[in-house]
Amino acid sequence: MFHLRTCAAKLRPLTASQTVRTFSQNRPAAARTFGQVRGYTAPVAAEPFLSGTSSNYVEEMYYAWLENPKSVHKSWDIFFRNTNAGAPPGTAYQSPLPLSPGSLSAVARVQPLVEAQPNVDKLVEDHLAVQSLIRAYQIRGHHVAQLDPLGILDADLDSSVPADIISSTDKLDLAVFKERLRMLTVGGFYGLDESDLDKVFHLPTTTFIGGQESALPLREIIRRLEMAYCQHIGVEFMFINDLEQCQWIRQKFETPGIMQFTNEEKRTLLARLVRSTRFEDFLQRKWSSEKRFGLEGCEVLIPALKTIIDKSSENGVDYVIMGMPHRGRLNVLANVIRKELEQIFCQFDSKLEAADEGSGDVKYHLGMYHRRINRVTDRNITLSLVANPSHLEAADPVVMGKTKAEQFYCGDTEGKKVMSILLHGDAAFAGQGIVYETFHLSDLPSYTTHGTVHVVVNNQIGFTTDPRMARSSPYPTDVARVVNAPIFHVNADDPEAVMYVCKVAAEWRSTFHKDVVVDLVCYRRNGHNEMDEPMFTQPLMYKQIRKQKPVLQKYAELLVSQGVVNQPEYEEEISKYDKICEEAFTRSKDEKILHIKHWLDSPWPGFFTLDGQPRSMTCPPTGLTEDILTHIGNVASSVPVENFTIHGGLSRILKTRGELVKNRTVDWALAEYMAFGSLLKEGIHIRLSGQDVERGTFSHRHHVLHDQNVDKKTCIPMNHLWPNQAPYTVCNSSLSEYGVLGFELGFAMASPNALVLWEAQFGDFHNTAQCIIDQFICPGQAKWVRQNGIVLLLPHGMEGMGPEHSSARPERFLQMCNDDPDVLPNLEEANFDINQLYDCNWIVVNCSTPGNFFHVLRRQILLPFRKPLIIFTPKSLLRHPEARTSFDEMLSGTHFQRVIPEDGLAPQNPANVRRLLFCTGKVYYDLTRERKARGMAEQVAITRIEQLSPFPFDLLLQEVRKYPNAELAWCQEEHKNQGYYDYVKPRLRTTISRAKPVW
Repeated sequence: MFHLRTCAAKLRPLTASQTVRTFSQNRPAAARTFGQVRGYTAPVAAEPFLSGTSSNYVEEMYYAWLENPKSVHKSWDIFFRNTNAGAPPGTAYQSPLPLSPGSLSAVARVQPLVEAQPNVDKLVEDHLAVQSLIRAYQIRGHHVAQLDPLGILDADLDSSVPADIISSTDKLDLAVFKERLRMLTVGGFYGLDESDLDKVFHLPTTTFIGGQESALPLREIIRRLEMAYCQHIGVEFMFINDLEQCQWIRQKFETPGIMQFTNEEKRTLLARLVRSTRFEDFLQRKWSSEKRFGLEGCEVLIPALKTIIDKSSENGVDYVIMGMPHRGRLNVLANVIRKELEQIFCQFDSKLEAADEGSGDVKYHLGMYHRRINRVTDRNITLSLVANPSHLEAADPVVMGKTKAEQFYCGDTEGKKVMSILLHGDAAFAGQGIVYETFHLSDLPSYTTHGTVHVVVNNQIGFTTDPRMARSSPYPTDVARVVNAPIFHVNADDPEAVMYVCKVAAEWRSTFHKDVVVDLVCYRRNGHNEMDEPMFTQPLMYKQIRKQKPVLQKYAELLVSQGVVNQPEYEEEISKYDKICEEAFTRSKDEKILHIKHWLDSPWPGFFTLDGQPRSMTCPPTGLTEDILTHIGNVASSVPVENFTIHGGLSRILKTRGELVKNRTVDWALAEYMAFGSLLKEGIHIRLSGQDVERGTFSHRHHVLHDQNVDKKTCIPMNHLWPNQAPYTVCNSSLSEYGVLGFELGFAMASPNALVLWEAQFGDFHNTAQCIIDQFICPGQAKWVRQNGIVLLLPHGMEGMGPEHSSARPERFLQMCNDDPDVLPNLEEANFDINQLYDCNWIVVNCSTPGNFFHVLRRQILLPFRKPLIIFTPKSLLRHPEARTSFDEMLSGTHFQRVIPEDGLAPQNPANVRRLLFCTGKVYYDLTRERKARGMAEQVAITRIEQLSPFPFDLLLQEVRKYPNAELAWCQEEHKNQGYYDYVKPRLRTTISRAKPVW
């Protein structure tokens, strides 16, 4: 064994002191049957046929010889025998003479025959050339695969053939081969010639094209490589840095005859193509002037998705969460999710009015949740298609977050029960940055969903934009390479190739729990929508598309020619589905109203009544007993595990917390701790995510302690509060807002019994996640009847951090509130405050005390419904000596204060108050300081509006009436055209019936 490694040693000259390493650990020990022999090092010149590129080849030959000496050339047999017998450097090779064993002395037996070495050099070089050729196909074969169904474009935007691949794309005729061979020979790539075509070459272990054979003629090697990598499937995987994964893929695509389908599988595929195609045909016949973003040109998507789901179900998955853009959505709802057809057809009736609250959304944005039997595996499977806006790819992180949540709640720590499938368009997949952000969450501990199957509907066009103008990368899928996801390009007009690729993708995800991409290279038969004229911008493409035979017709003709089905059977399958559609269309005419709730993608069983209403319209007090407050405070100020060394500065922080608890007082960090800890005691899972949230941007939180002596040893005291508490998850996120906020929104969708919070590093950083805020959080309930209780913590304040670290832009959130500033609600209504909360689209608060912050967090869970909560959190108040709250304001019976009225001297003689100031948040402390300095405590009253939306009309009216002689003014530290003024002024004016100005 050591002698063979000597050959590898010649690749890098060794000094006498260096030793030769042992063989690869991947080789089976059983193959090594020879006894221990001495090892040595030798100069490169000792064996002239060895060069810097021959190491792998010599080692492969040696292992083949160990297994069977007759499997290698006689010259190699003699060489290895002599080397194993201890021949000195440079003497192991000899010409194979017909001598019987023992007929030569040991000296004669190791006598080198120099004149034979040129032939050996050629032998080694040729085998190395073949290995390089095989590797070239594995790396670059996809560039010449026949992927475009139209035959007019190159999927990689490059019409040239890679210089190190010998043959043309689809044939191995001699003329083409000679020309390619001549070019490669002149270029010095391989040094092969025409006479080598029928020469037999030993195959390396890095290929499976041999099947049961270990050697093949060069002509057959090239043919099999062509069949594996250059037909209707293009495989990108050689960038993956894991040998096991690469070998797995090679075996799936190189093994001869591996892509075989039974007649039953072919008939199932045909039936699914019939449903996919005829569904679009039916919609076109009935509503020819309606936009529906049909699937024509990629009808194979439906059987592709069903194949992925079937295979995943077979591997144990029982919940699949999907996200997709608008193209083909109705078809997916009908034929994958199995939404009732009449419900889909109702969406085309513009005269039907919605029975639910909200405005609804267009039909090709709607989601769905359905549990059914998978007919292939006979197992229950739940399918959820997440609703999405027009913003392409925006739903990607939302799907991932919902998937992570469902895995978390069912204890699926390896992703074996719950998985996600994301569909993409080619232009959006390459162009939208959220795709990259989502990929980079895929393997992070607190965000991984253990592999997503991505399916790209590659129309080879984006609206009207040519792909050559839409991306700089060869493929739209190149973004997936950053996470070592294999990419399977496939011609969508070859249904069997598509089905095989989808099976492999599902198996990959099940085996390695990593992302994988299926690129369906197809076309778009219509324009961007059915009303659009594509010939304006892509005339040549659409001339070819007009001639293109539909994939259903192509495949049906193939199966008829193979005798798998006959023409009457095929026509009967079509008639059967057409009848199903017609009957559903008839039933749809009986519908009188639209039920948006029927399209809910994330139902919460048991949380609402059967008709989707809150079980009550009251909220219990949010205070706690003193024992609970004290217990949480003691844990928050200690290290609950032994032999754990914390930073000295952190020791002082914990000591300060302990003193606060002794004094029955909380600061901001302690108030948050008590809100979280008490909810954990009540079985509410809490998840806090964002950039640097474990410590907190301003070093105030410290929810994760780090041992100063042991790397990666951490402690989360919050998880040591109670014996049977819910788990607390706190996780620093990647440096992403758009992706991470979308992820947390999806996580919050899964269950109402969890408090999910996202904290911006600074409040204004939320603007890079504005799409999630504008399209999902703000209007989500109105569009999709989907409640969500996510909490946004946005640090806000103008105290000297510069223009990019100051304002959380409260004006943006307040401008999107759904109340009418000019209409005073019925203030005498029972449970006015709860009804206000139920009717609003989100809750916006800016707390001025830690106690109110504590209460609003607890109220978020104790409410009988869920609304997004936007909290403008402080910076300087985190350590402000006056920003403290006594336990007395947090005890049982206390609650969140929407308005905190003046409690100083002014209310004692309200008639003498000249000015009533309204404000919110941190500026209150600036005002009280200045009022005290000027001695105006009796003339100026300051009222804090803690809850800005929904607006507390009732409480503010009481305040105005309390001070009849006071002028009214709003104070804020932001500029007049920012902050709260434009929101507050008209509502205050409405509150007082416009009797006074608001300065």
